[in-house]
Amino acid sequence: MMKINAKPVNFKMGEYISNGYEFLKSNFGSLFGAFLLTMLMSIIPFCGLLALGNFYKYCRDLKAGKNVSAGDIFNFDDFSPYLILQLIILGGVIAIYIPLMIIMLISGGFSEDPSPMASVIMVPYIIAVYIGVFVVVLKGFYIPALISLGGVKDIKTAWKMSLPMTKGNLLTIFLYSLVIAILGQLGIIACFIGVIFTLPLVYTSHYFAYEDAMQQVMHDEIQEIGTKNEF
Repeated sequence: MMKINAKPVNFKMGEYISNGYEFLKSNFGSLFGAFLLTMLMSIIPFCGLLALGNFYKYCRDLKAGKNVSAGDIFNFDDFSPYLILQLIILGGVIAIYIPLMIIMLISGGFSEDPSPMASVIMVPYIIAVYIGVFVVVLKGFYIPALISLGGVKDIKTAWKMSLPMTKGNLLTIFLYSLVIAILGQLGIIACFIGVIFTLPLVYTSHYFAYEDAMQQVMHDEIQEIGTKNEF
């Protein structure tokens, strides 16, 4: 039985990207096929995050030398926690836009001659929202890892575990996410190269970030008991 001891993770930004690159290069055919199916499954409503989570599982099994098939992407074992997570995200988006709409209505932001008060109120609100969203996303960075690789099915529990895991690493995780996003955008600009290599690289790099984190916080209770009994 594996137990998770949530604690600050030693975040190795460069190592994750490097390992992702080597892993993708060595298993390009398998990973590219899984990536395409991940994109296909993401088209299904409320299955985008589930598809990504299944891709991480696929990477884990492929790295471990297990028999894998592209059909592993279409696995619905974790559908419930990811559905709840996406509903929470949707609720958060609605909660953000409701005050914005109220501000626009009160200040005449929808009229042809909006009041200057609209900008005075909206700009600080939008800045505060952006900062808040960034902080929440960064603090919840490990939630997909905990669900897909750690077997945590309760979103509240996954959130509480992600908080200590990201402690002291928010800036590093932000920089890592920024670098990965730039790599993905460069690939999109290059179009064909992006679809073929850089976008799968984004996902494999994320996998190694998640795998390393789980290795740092998970330990085998049975093995631990056996070790204690030896003494």
